[in-house]
Amino acid sequence: MTADLVYLVAGASLLLAIVLPSILGRLPLTSPMVLVGLGMLLGLTPLPDDLPLSPQDNRAAIEHITELTVLIALMGVGLALDRPLDPRQKSSRRAWSPTWRLLGIAMPLSIAGVALLGWWAGLAPAVAILLGAVLAPTDPVLASDVQVAGPATTTVIGEDVDDCAPIDEDDEVRFALTAEAGLNDGLAFPFVYLAVLVAGGGALGAGALEWVGWYLLGKTVIGVVVGVAVGHVLARVAFRAVSPALRIAERGEPLLAVAALAASYGAAEALGGYGFLAVFACAMTFRASERRHDYHRAMHEVVERLERLLTLFVLLVLGIALTRGLLEDLDWRGVAIGLGLILVVRPVAGFLALSVRPVPPGERGGLTRTERGTAAFFGVRGVGSLFYLAYAAGEVEAFGQPWLWSTVGFTVVASVLVHGVLVGPVMGLLDRRERVTTG
Repeated sequence: MTADLVYLVAGASLLLAIVLPSILGRLPLTSPMVLVGLGMLLGLTPLPDDLPLSPQDNRAAIEHITELTVLIALMGVGLALDRPLDPRQKSSRRAWSPTWRLLGIAMPLSIAGVALLGWWAGLAPAVAILLGAVLAPTDPVLASDVQVAGPATTTVIGEDVDDCAPIDEDDEVRFALTAEAGLNDGLAFPFVYLAVLVAGGGALGAGALEWVGWYLLGKTVIGVVVGVAVGHVLARVAFRAVSPALRIAERGEPLLAVAALAASYGAAEALGGYGFLAVFACAMTFRASERRHDYHRAMHEVVERLERLLTLFVLLVLGIALTRGLLEDLDWRGVAIGLGLILVVRPVAGFLALSVRPVPPGERGGLTRTERGTAAFFGVRGVGSLFYLAYAAGEVEAFGQPWLWSTVGFTVVASVLVHGVLVGPVMGLLDRRERVTTG
């Protein structure tokens, strides 16, 4: 894409990021829906024929842009979550129970379900596994009504501020979906590597042990440990450094969030771990330090703005690509797999995962039957899927086939539309029920 067009699309995305939230406040539309639609309309205009929208010819650019978008989103999610996480305490593990279930049960079931659909549709085993892995990450930033609002730094009861009351999440559905998205963007990586190993004929015997020992466990542990370490060090410096010049939190400089993102991701990748998990763990660890400090809110605000800009830019370009040839190779198999995931596989897998010996409603981590159904259904697919496909296509040439791009692109857009239309009414109904119950 020529420089002038890059500036034009970036400027349009920035303008829309500023004005859309207020314009769409009372309409049954979401910003992602509008951006994809505008992009499709732009794609129908007489744009230059040499626009680099072909995924095969611009795989590296797609990979890096979507990678940066996901990284910024992960930092924002980690800073936004108020619920403390202490694996040593049973109460904390129970409070995070919906998240563990969605990650440990629903995600593998969804990957297996999509892979089976792909195998039924005649795909090679490696391609079927890859499709399941690529479509595994959820992305609630594309539906703002199903994510938590942001970090709370004080607890208000009536008209008084209670400095002793613990800061925690009140909305179990939004918390479960947001925390799930923060973690499964990294936990989908082992299954992408599994597809790469199967494509190379090395997933049996010693290859299986390598996948479990290194790609599933080793790289995950490295990513989490590095993220926690970087977050801990940066928090000590920002809040409690001996030198006033190093206590960045006192100055309120929010760009530390970007520095933390780059440092944790780079360190984890250099050591062979999963950088996505490191960024999320870093943000969570930093958030756990001085939980009531307003600095968390300042950091989250700057990350949220960057995230909104990049996400809308990606969706606008995706919309242009849809009407400029991205869907040329889409067939009934891609439509069936995409809609099957959105309407059947994820809802069923999520509901089963959340219904196995659940925490009783009313307790932290407890969901009613309606809430379990809502959390199971709103597994929004988005930018993470585009990144994983671009990454895998760089590892195995066969994974860059046009049909995969058409199927993943269709699934992302279908998810944006289906979940975008339903999120307002469904979450509004849950909110009204909650008010009636607490009232």
